[in-house]
Amino acid sequence: MRANQHRRLAIILGTAIALFLATTTAFAQDPSPSQSETRPWMNTSLSPDDRVDLVLKELTLDEKIALMHGNGQPGSGRQMPTTLLGNGGAGYVFGIPRLGIPSIQMSDAAYGVRSSAENGRYSTALPSDLALAATWDTQAACDYGALIGRELRAQGYNMSLAGGVNLAREPRNGRTFEYQGEDPILAGTIVGNRIKCERAQHVIADIKHFALNDQESGREEVNVVIGKRAMRESDLLAFQIGIDIGKPGAVMCSYNAVNGDFACENTYLLTTVLKKAWNFKGFVLSDWGATHSTVKASAAGLDHEEALDDFFGEKLKAAVQSGAVPMAELDEHVHRILRSEFASGIVDFPALKSVVDVEDGFETSRQLAEQSIVLLKNNNAILPLDSVVVRRIAIIGLHADTGMISGGGSAQVDPPGHPSAEWQAQVWFPTSPLKAVSARAPSANVQFDSGANPASAAALAKQADVAIVFAYQWMSEDMDLPSLSLPDGQDALIEQVAAANPHTIVVLETGSVVTMPWINSVSAVVESWYAGSKGADAVARILFGDVNPNAKLPITFPRSEADLPHPKLVTPPPVVEPVSGTPAGKPTFNVNYDEGLRVGYKWYDSEHKPVLFPFGYGLSYTTYSYSGLKVNAGKDATTVTFTVKNTGARAGAEISEVYAALPASAEEPPKRLVGWTKLRLNPGESRQVSVTVDNSYLSIFDESMEAWKLVPGAYTFMVGGSSQDLPLVEKVTVK
Repeated sequence: MRANQHRRLAIILGTAIALFLATTTAFAQDPSPSQSETRPWMNTSLSPDDRVDLVLKELTLDEKIALMHGNGQPGSGRQMPTTLLGNGGAGYVFGIPRLGIPSIQMSDAAYGVRSSAENGRYSTALPSDLALAATWDTQAACDYGALIGRELRAQGYNMSLAGGVNLAREPRNGRTFEYQGEDPILAGTIVGNRIKCERAQHVIADIKHFALNDQESGREEVNVVIGKRAMRESDLLAFQIGIDIGKPGAVMCSYNAVNGDFACENTYLLTTVLKKAWNFKGFVLSDWGATHSTVKASAAGLDHEEALDDFFGEKLKAAVQSGAVPMAELDEHVHRILRSEFASGIVDFPALKSVVDVEDGFETSRQLAEQSIVLLKNNNAILPLDSVVVRRIAIIGLHADTGMISGGGSAQVDPPGHPSAEWQAQVWFPTSPLKAVSARAPSANVQFDSGANPASAAALAKQADVAIVFAYQWMSEDMDLPSLSLPDGQDALIEQVAAANPHTIVVLETGSVVTMPWINSVSAVVESWYAGSKGADAVARILFGDVNPNAKLPITFPRSEADLPHPKLVTPPPVVEPVSGTPAGKPTFNVNYDEGLRVGYKWYDSEHKPVLFPFGYGLSYTTYSYSGLKVNAGKDATTVTFTVKNTGARAGAEISEVYAALPASAEEPPKRLVGWTKLRLNPGESRQVSVTVDNSYLSIFDESMEAWKLVPGAYTFMVGGSSQDLPLVEKVTVK
């Protein structure tokens, strides 16, 4: 029996290896005439849809089924005998070598290419996705995506599993650092531009996790209960904007259920909204292990199962043969997958391994970090530091001598010189705040204390001209924060250091918001997020004024957890039926998003709750003034014109935000972000700018019509430097 099993395994592996080797053959970008004749779908002048139609005529049923599931994930329980043939990434899909269709090699790539050590490669760690959103900068988003796209291809991958855009309804969500904050227009715009420029590198780009995967606690069992209007104007709007701008080749459906149906077999999400209302032409793949059925999932709009073939392998083949899944339905799934292969360019421009440009990665990572760091407090202009005046500096904080924290889970990028990080391991990138500050202030006496003994740290701080505390908050997929407090006694540490030295600066390395019981005791607070491969250099350049901070918060910092829409995190019931292999067949508990439309700042505005730092807030080393607001409401868009002046003594960039309050009959939160612009101004310079607001951003979703509509009446437009600093106000009537 054992010999038969070995022979069977050998046959499987032999066939798979032959298939794999054939698949990885590079095809010329401009096929020869003979190839065009034998493979007309290789004609690049044809549209992706026409090319797919030609391929579909050639496919066998087994080849179609092979395209509809993954072949395992190395280093996990999700493996098959063929898993080892992949590139070491999260998953891969066999191609059709006889037709010139390549394998799809997937890698997680939230803030850099994951599992680079699996194939002996280096990856740049960029600042976290939440940090990217803090730039409010579409060019920064493009640079971010382009770098990841280049490094994916250099490592032999041709599909990115990134593009997270779930809104921060629950800031304790362990994946908040992977997402773009709390506002759908900001989040969708940033992720869309990231995807657009990632896709331009000839990789299949992905957007995820569709939809309302806003907590990790019980993510495979939770049922999100929410009205259609609320989801369409919040979480789904972020996806809609991101897909419209970025045109990703794939959408990853999430683990959770929405209104009773799991996301990966949810007809309303996958077909009614995504494929029909939004006319999405790519394919839907499941999150890893998030497929629950064959016939129901296929009919609902799931096109591809990852990581294995539990439901979309032999079971799908049998369902097609019995007629339970129509052949036309199968062909649509396959069409969507192949279309993304052609449209992305992975067929015509095969990914070939090459050397990653490390220096380019470092430079891009540092520049993005500098654009993302938010100055939250700066009493008496303690910052920027003067390296000539400040003679004694205390650097305090765990690992502040050697590195800065990064986000865990499937987003985790391997640090250079280290093997693949274990699941949920805390990884500190070798970017040393101590070394960066010492290099920037070579004449100063810079000393370090880990803070393990607060009394020792306070004693060092007392002797210094300035104390800089590097505080961290680690987050990871598959877990939520127990609270918004800094862990490991860091709040008490900061209090003691601040009591010893009134010139205390706190640098936060966080993946979400934190509470700050010590806020009135410190002189300055700098939010550096997860700052990436060159985070320490970026922080030092901000602290010493080489860079004028211009980033602003993409997420509200509340005063306490009691002010959240859900003060207590909703978690699974104590006893859950054990599940083997795949997630449970039905959700076991509900999370009612009864805050509805009121996500983030819209919640605090509606409830009249004061906050620690508002959405859109961020200080600078200069100041700005606003004047001359004019609003012109047109048929399809409204133009908002105003003047911004740099009233300070140094050059800087101001993010000017435009909000609108809808007519009372719309029954909306007090205001919504509808646009912004980022202006670079020299001291004393003023400039008039116009922001065009598409009327879709002023509309509401009508459930009865299943459509968007513009409510007639008086609209109030507000302009300023944050959601709570809006000096310019004007009302206009929209018909």
